[in-house]
Amino acid sequence: MSSNMTKEPAAAPKQPVAQAVPWTKKLASGRVYLGALIVLVWGLGPFYWMVVTALRDPDYQFDNTPWPTHVTFENFSNAFDTSRGNDFGRALGNSVIIGLFTTVVALVIGVMAAYALARLTFKGQYVVSGLILSASMFPVVVLVTPLFQLFTDIGWIGHYQAMIIPNISFVLPMTVYILASFFTELPWELEEAARIDGASRFQAFRLIMLPLAAPAVFTTAILAFIAAVNEYLLARLLSSDKTEPVTVAVARFSGNNPLVQPYAAIMAAGTIVTIPLVIMVLLFQRRIISGLTAGGVKS
Repeated sequence: MSSNMTKEPAAAPKQPVAQAVPWTKKLASGRVYLGALIVLVWGLGPFYWMVVTALRDPDYQFDNTPWPTHVTFENFSNAFDTSRGNDFGRALGNSVIIGLFTTVVALVIGVMAAYALARLTFKGQYVVSGLILSASMFPVVVLVTPLFQLFTDIGWIGHYQAMIIPNISFVLPMTVYILASFFTELPWELEEAARIDGASRFQAFRLIMLPLAAPAVFTTAILAFIAAVNEYLLARLLSSDKTEPVTVAVARFSGNNPLVQPYAAIMAAGTIVTIPLVIMVLLFQRRIISGLTAGGVKS
């Protein structure tokens, strides 16, 4: 071949052809986002309207404008006003006391019960688990009359223990159920290795298994605290003016005009109670999610 023959230029590399996304996948993605939007609006809509009403002047509390108008912070000061028989500040303290005692006692008992159900083998184990689960479905209203009669006879009406002890019985089944599911998924080889090294069962549980269960314990503590604070029916019957929680205090708010319900002040009180819980959940959402999903996902 001739040396002066020119070489043909190299062919340009082929560009990858972008594949069109099937319409079925687009539709599936759209359904997911639509469902998330519906859940978001359904869950945050009432909270948003509560904040909007709390920031609105009391003279315009029935305004239907969907964004804040006539903004004022007067309602928040009215919520703490004690001149009309309301003591919202003391009610907040009462709710914290009742919620903390309920949570601590339920966690101490629930952690040990959940560990025993998940780790130990004993006769009637499934019967005990079924009884604990069925107790969580027991209606509270059925217990109102016997508890009121019992606590009246022993002089507990108007005291903290009259609300703490029933709340523990309501929160404990949930605590045991969540923690037992989590303990079941933990690697028991770590506990067995600690016992081979000379640790007792309690030491292995305290030093190995309990730190591993921290996400589930933290999640259960938040759920138990919220459940104890939200309880109204028994608190309304078993509390007094000095021990009533926020649910009872807000329900009997009164304003300047006895013929008009102070909705704006009630919404401000609800905002004061809700925002700290929302902030706490947002700060620790990863721990909460890992604790809730730990017992339901196989590794």
